[in-house]
Amino acid sequence: MLRVDRRSIQNFDWVFLGLVLMLVACGTVNLISATAAGVEGGMSDIVRRQMAAMAGGAAVMLVVAFVDYRHVERFAMAIFAVTLVLLVLTLAVGVVTRGAQAWLFQGRFQPSELAKIGLVVALARYFHRNPPRSMTGLRQLVPPLVLVALPVGLILLQRDMGVALLTLLVALTYLPLLHIPLRAWSGVAVLAMAGLAALWSFGLKAYQQQRILDFLDPSRDPLSSGYQAMQSRIAIGSGGLLGTGWQQGTQTQLRFLPTQHTDFVFSVLAEEWGFVGSTLVLTLYFIMLLWGLWIARSSKDGFGAMLAVGLVGTLFWPAAINIAMVLGLAPVIGVPMPLFSYGGSALLSAAIALGLLLNVSMRRYVF
Repeated sequence: MLRVDRRSIQNFDWVFLGLVLMLVACGTVNLISATAAGVEGGMSDIVRRQMAAMAGGAAVMLVVAFVDYRHVERFAMAIFAVTLVLLVLTLAVGVVTRGAQAWLFQGRFQPSELAKIGLVVALARYFHRNPPRSMTGLRQLVPPLVLVALPVGLILLQRDMGVALLTLLVALTYLPLLHIPLRAWSGVAVLAMAGLAALWSFGLKAYQQQRILDFLDPSRDPLSSGYQAMQSRIAIGSGGLLGTGWQQGTQTQLRFLPTQHTDFVFSVLAEEWGFVGSTLVLTLYFIMLLWGLWIARSSKDGFGAMLAVGLVGTLFWPAAINIAMVLGLAPVIGVPMPLFSYGGSALLSAAIALGLLLNVSMRRYVF
């Protein structure tokens, strides 16, 4: 039976929840416009499914928020193991979509989204028991590197380079907390360069190499893989200062933007609401992430602090990569924008992350 400490309710973080609700509202309005083309009145099926997923995500967020996060530490490795099993199961029976075998239940569930949360929980447990400030040598990083390598390696086997990179970046969120001297990283840099060269030669498929080359020079193939980046830039540029107006974007409503309800949802926002609207949304994101870091700093125990830091990373990196992607500053690797892009698995992952952040915030006075 779920037992709720009354002090936790009294200390509920309404500010953080308010920021989340404002972003969800903005994302929903934007998604309605992104899927409005060809819909006669009402909302598209995509929006209806997303709103149903939002209702489920809200329930998950509240349940996660009210279950004491110290129980999460107790079962951290079990949670991590379950996410790894799901990744292995995906390799065995998963559905292949856009070249990646990353989905279960006929393309309805993407376990790699939950793997990010599982990795953060495992790393938070490790760094709580082995404080980053006490780490002065690279040998001490071997255990967390193994933890990171397991999900990243399995996701690479699924041929989902975007999510593998995203999972690695989430783990690197902890890097600034380490006190390892810079000279010790020189050997790591050499190994990393050698690893990247090997990955390019033997790990990347031809279409993945093509995406990176087209990112460096979109004009190489403007009618194929470079088309998405070029149309995204046109949409963002046509928005100007104040935008074209809701459901008035030509690139959006005439469907020049591919996957405009998932990967390029920010392009819709920039075209219809302009620089001012985009800046307001990014400001809300920035404040929410800063609030998450404040939650980490205010936590009364090391696990809560490490958990909050990693969870902020699960929200920051997808947003940063998605925005860089639609601006042409990063290759198109299929990373959704949290709370804006269509997708149930990404929304579930974000709901769990937000619920855990609320959890840590509510209990900063309880100890």
